[in-house]
Amino acid sequence: MSLAISHAVSIDREPLSFDPWLIGVVMSLLALGLVMVYSATVASSGITTSPNLQQVKQHSAHLVLALGAMAATSRAPLKWWSVASMPLLGFVVLLLIIVAVPGIGIEVNGSRRWLPVGTARMQPSELAKLAMIIYAAAYLARKQELLNQFRHGILIIGGVTAVVAVLLLLEPDFGSLVVIVVTVITMLFLAGVRISHFLLCAAVGGASMVLLTVVSPYRMQRVMSFLNPWSDPYDSGFQLSQALIAFGRGEWFGAGLGSSIQKLFYLPHASNDFLLAVIAEELGLIGVVAVVTAFGVLLWRAFVAARRAERTGNLFAARLAQGIGLLLAYEAMINMGVNMGVLPTKGLTLPFLSYGGSSLVASCAAVGLLIATHSAARPKPRGAR
Repeated sequence: MSLAISHAVSIDREPLSFDPWLIGVVMSLLALGLVMVYSATVASSGITTSPNLQQVKQHSAHLVLALGAMAATSRAPLKWWSVASMPLLGFVVLLLIIVAVPGIGIEVNGSRRWLPVGTARMQPSELAKLAMIIYAAAYLARKQELLNQFRHGILIIGGVTAVVAVLLLLEPDFGSLVVIVVTVITMLFLAGVRISHFLLCAAVGGASMVLLTVVSPYRMQRVMSFLNPWSDPYDSGFQLSQALIAFGRGEWFGAGLGSSIQKLFYLPHASNDFLLAVIAEELGLIGVVAVVTAFGVLLWRAFVAARRAERTGNLFAARLAQGIGLLLAYEAMINMGVNMGVLPTKGLTLPFLSYGGSSLVASCAAVGLLIATHSAARPKPRGAR
C-alpha cells in the first residue's frame, strides 16, 4: 500500500506535458487581439455606414491557421527541427530571393515584401525570423565545445545572418533585420561565446545599424521625426503624434472598449503597427501594463523551459527556447517602443495581437516549438530509455 501511495505522489508531482502559464498567456493575447482588431477596424468603412467586418473575418481565418500551425509544430519531434534547420533556412532564403524579383513580389508603399499565395499573400520575412532562430539554435548546440573560437563562435553564424540581412534590406524590411540581429547576438552571449568576441560582434552590429540609418534618407527622416514628432505633426511626425494623443486620451482606465477616436481615420495602421495605441486609448494604462506583463510572462516561461532542457542535456531545446522567447519579446518591445515614441517608427507588428496573417502564423508556430521544448525537458520516468 505504501508503494501505491508513493507512486501516486510521484505521478502528481510529475511535470505537465505542456506549460499552462505559457498556453494561458498566449491564448489571452490572441483573444485580446481578436477583440482589438475588431474594435480598430469596425468603423473603417465610415461612421455612418454599416460596420466593416472584412478584416475581422480575415483575422479570424488567420487565427485558425495560426492555431493549426501551433498544434503542428508542438507535436513534431524537436530532433526533426534540428536536422531540418539548414534546409529550412535555405528554403526561406530562396523565398526572400524570389520576393525581390520584380513582377513576382508584391510591392506596397515602396516595399516589396509579399508573395502571392492563391488569393492571399504571405510575408517571407516573418518565416525568416523563425527559420533563423531554429538554425542558430541547432548551430550553437552542435558547436557548443568550439564556441570559444572566433571562427565557430562568430564568423560562420555571422556570415549566415549577414546573407539574410542583405536580402531583408532589398525589400526593404529594416525592422525584421533588427529583430533577427539582436536576437542572434543575445543567443550567442547566452550560449557562452567569449566576451571579447561578443562585444566585437555587438559593436559591429550596432555600427552597421547606425550606418544603414545614416545612408538612408528615409530612415534618417524617421529618426528625426521620432526625436521631435511635433515639429511636423501633419507629415513626418503624423503617425507618432496621433499615437501619443491616443495614449494621452486613455489615461489610467481608458475611454472604454470601442470608444477610440484616433482609430477613426486619424491613426494610420491602427489594426496592425499601432494597435497598442488603440489599446492604450480604449483600455488605458491598465490595458498596456497587462499586455507588457503578458509578454514578460512569456519570456519567463521560455527561459524556464530553456533551463530545464539544459539540465537534461538537450542543448538544442535550450537554445531554441531562449531564441524564441527573445525573438517574441524583442519584437514586442520594439513595437511598443514605436507606439510610445521611445523608438523610431518601424514596420513591425505586435505578436499575437496585430492584424496580419504571416506574423500571426509565424508567432503561433514559434509558441508551438516552445511547447515542444517544454515537453522535451520533462525528466524521463524511471526505467525509460
